[in-house]
Amino acid sequence: MAEATTAEQNQPQAESAEGPHIVTAADPLTLAQFAQLADRLAGYEFVKIVLRRSTGELHCLSADRHRLHAYYIAEHILDLPESELESRLDELNDTFYRAEPRDLYLGILLRHDLADGPCLALETVEVDTMTAPMLTAFFDAVRERLDPAIRLVLKPAHHGQQEALTAASQTGLATPPQVSADEVYSAAAYVPLLAGVSEGRLRIFSSEEEYRAAEPPRWYDIVVMDRIPDDIGRVSGLISSARGTPLSHTNVLAAGWRIPNAIALGARDRLADLDGQWVRYEVGADAENIEVEPIAAPERIPTRPPWRTEQPVLAEPESAPAPIAALGELRQADAIRYGTKAANLGELAQLRTTGSPRLLGYYQVPRPPRPNLLTYLREQLAEESHGGDLDALAAAELADLVWVPRGIALPFAVQREFLESCPAIQQTIGRLKMALELDSDRVPELCEELRDRIRSTRLPVDLGRRVDAAMVTHLAGAARVVVRSSSNAEDLPAFPAAGIYTSLNGLRTTDEILLGVKEVWASLFDVRAVRLRQDAGMGLDAVFMGVLIQEEVAGELGGVLVTQDPLQPADFRTVLLNASRRSVTEVVGGQAEPMQLRYNTVEGSGRTITLGDGETALTAEEDRTLGRFAVVSRLLQAHFCPDYTFTLPIEMEWILTGEQVALVQLRPFAG
Repeated sequence: MAEATTAEQNQPQAESAEGPHIVTAADPLTLAQFAQLADRLAGYEFVKIVLRRSTGELHCLSADRHRLHAYYIAEHILDLPESELESRLDELNDTFYRAEPRDLYLGILLRHDLADGPCLALETVEVDTMTAPMLTAFFDAVRERLDPAIRLVLKPAHHGQQEALTAASQTGLATPPQVSADEVYSAAAYVPLLAGVSEGRLRIFSSEEEYRAAEPPRWYDIVVMDRIPDDIGRVSGLISSARGTPLSHTNVLAAGWRIPNAIALGARDRLADLDGQWVRYEVGADAENIEVEPIAAPERIPTRPPWRTEQPVLAEPESAPAPIAALGELRQADAIRYGTKAANLGELAQLRTTGSPRLLGYYQVPRPPRPNLLTYLREQLAEESHGGDLDALAAAELADLVWVPRGIALPFAVQREFLESCPAIQQTIGRLKMALELDSDRVPELCEELRDRIRSTRLPVDLGRRVDAAMVTHLAGAARVVVRSSSNAEDLPAFPAAGIYTSLNGLRTTDEILLGVKEVWASLFDVRAVRLRQDAGMGLDAVFMGVLIQEEVAGELGGVLVTQDPLQPADFRTVLLNASRRSVTEVVGGQAEPMQLRYNTVEGSGRTITLGDGETALTAEEDRTLGRFAVVSRLLQAHFCPDYTFTLPIEMEWILTGEQVALVQLRPFAG
């Protein structure tokens, strides 16, 4: 092996055999040294730092060796055994992140290439309660310990810090130059949505019109577009060459399919020469960009995709006669008659009055190094009072904050009654079953024929009267309603079906509502839905469609919350929230880029990742309400989790109505 050069020998190593790398004002950190010390996360170079104000030393940590600042401080500054650190962690965290004044300032330096050039951004840990003067002092001390040629900016770690800095500057106090998370996100050329590797044929489309006119993508294709259409079938990989949200229906489905998926700006043009070729595609969580390399095409493409053998558990449906029910009468067990969507919302409506012994489950599980998170939950639920029964506090917060718009649910039996009333529909279903069995080219044609027959067939008079009577009893006064799907083949942990069935908004009259019901039934036979279920091993005889008719809710803000950050799934504290001031549909449909927010459900804080397409920032009141909602989402995750790990994340569609949140959908998140 060749000897290292003098320059290489002089490069500092984070926490080498001689100890950690420590920077002083007399010996400042250069950009080359930063690169040598840096770890990488989601494409960004970063170095964890601890400023010891009493000595003037800036300690540079190895994130690989010390996953938390506290472990480094215990080993190198406080000389504490790890066992003692863990037994005193809550006490020490108060000292590190909340004490005023304090000797140790904890933070991170990240390298960003912004529109106006490269820089290092200083940010604290997101739970840090530093005041504006403390943030300014931290910035000035770090600035003194960096090479003057390095541009340094401050990146507020959460909404509270941003508000404090804004208030300070308005009173005339000097504050550091700042960069927002939105500016950083807007400059990011690469966002790894789901890491992984696949091989397939690259298909590049310059527009949705070109996509619609071309041969539909096959299961072995890797699709590249500015924005992936919401109705794409199951493929082997996705590359979006324009910005979007990880919580669009398409990206949620891709997470459930476990296929590599990334936002890579400019990829459509950069990969143009590989269009139609077989490639190896890799998304790395810590890479700088996607990797796409040409490979030899297979001699023979398998006729059946590998996931055909992965059959989700589908509960035996019950299509025996059942009444049209008020939403609030349903519980989870009613999914076998009314579908999972209606059953989950019915269960949620019941929780507001009955509570649940499972609400605290998520916070009771050890999350090393914490034995449990109940102390943190108590602080979130009752900041001014640490007394009271925690179960009661959790139930009260749930009942006070979230609600379910009233509605009615049509059981599977109503759909079966309708389908069996028309011989022509039954004959077409029989022909479609045969075509699927033979993998015939006529499947799309027969799906569309069946959907047209359902739309054109008259509803039995008695059925229309029953729907009308239920509407009068349970939805009197509703100006508009939404008609939603509620199948037994959706909202399942192993079968994400986000967006594959129809929902219709803004319906007013009985005729519009009944036509909407038929449209939802028809969507069960949409060719994409049929193919996705076939790939998962679900035949036509196994699936049924219930219908949920629900009062339409207007609000100031709406969107999706997932009790996991898809980009950092190992972080048990945070949830990801997408929001739009225009419509929830815009968030889940991927037609626009919504506001993206991250909330910490343990220590409590929120931050804006991006404002999206022309969105205005949250008001302080909206931020407080969504912060409460984030904590309540953990309570709901615990209740709806099928086991006792309480780890299965859930996804909720929500609408902000004043100081409350209306929930219009709740399902497992397959990310």
